[in-house]
Amino acid sequence: MSNIIRAALVQQKWTGDKESMIANAVEHIRAAASQGAQVLCLQELFYGPYFCQIQDADYYSYTEAIPDGPTTALMQEVAAQNNIVLIVPMYEVEQPGVYYNTAAVIDADGTYLGKYRKNHIPQVKGFWEKFYFKPGNLGYPVFDTAVGRIGVYICYERHFPEGWRALGLAGAKIVFNPSATSRSLSEYLWRLEQPAAAVANEYFVGAINRVGVEPLGDNEFYGQTYFVSPRGQLVGDAASDTEEELVVRDLDLDLLTEVRDTWAFYRDRRPDTYEGLVTP
Repeated sequence: MSNIIRAALVQQKWTGDKESMIANAVEHIRAAASQGAQVLCLQELFYGPYFCQIQDADYYSYTEAIPDGPTTALMQEVAAQNNIVLIVPMYEVEQPGVYYNTAAVIDADGTYLGKYRKNHIPQVKGFWEKFYFKPGNLGYPVFDTAVGRIGVYICYERHFPEGWRALGLAGAKIVFNPSATSRSLSEYLWRLEQPAAAVANEYFVGAINRVGVEPLGDNEFYGQTYFVSPRGQLVGDAASDTEEELVVRDLDLDLLTEVRDTWAFYRDRRPDTYEGLVTP
């Protein structure tokens, strides 16, 4: 009996305001569900511009409580109405002055399952994230959903193999990496790092990026959203590098067993030799 999950990714352009970004995302979710999608991930900080191109405290106003904020509540309703698991990246406020780059995970019946807070925070030109975000403090959770165990890793974190491995060790079958990454800095890495992570950790990866040039800076977000298999092969084509797009693909989870039986990377790990990796 096949074990195929239909999964979806959304890459959006900045529409100019939060309300229309949310409405646009909901339209994509409904469209994906109409195509049979069972799980969907939105892009990093999906309802806003990528404001980290500048350092301006006015953008703290984009924060919401998770799960007690309005967007989480709306997405719970949308998930239940469409019977779809949702990964919803947002700007979270825990208390005044304490903000996180976070993704809420909502099950297909609308149940809020928990959240992932981005652990690795960049601070380089055009990506001034330490101005906006505290590093995550929830570890690397894996969520039991209607489509199986899924994990989340956010944007810049794809450069760090440790979190990818932690998610694999926790049993993730699909890991979503919502991003806001630009052509001038990292495009050459986009088709290298996530396929390599999928191979090394033997799971599917969904890599999501936004598109367009936004009013806050010169960064051109290059899209090219895609799914990649544990063999390191794209599942279908990558999305456009300039246009908004919904990507819907079938992921055969039986491939995970086949790949793991072939390569046995988890069997051959030597954690007894890795102590130095976590020495400051």
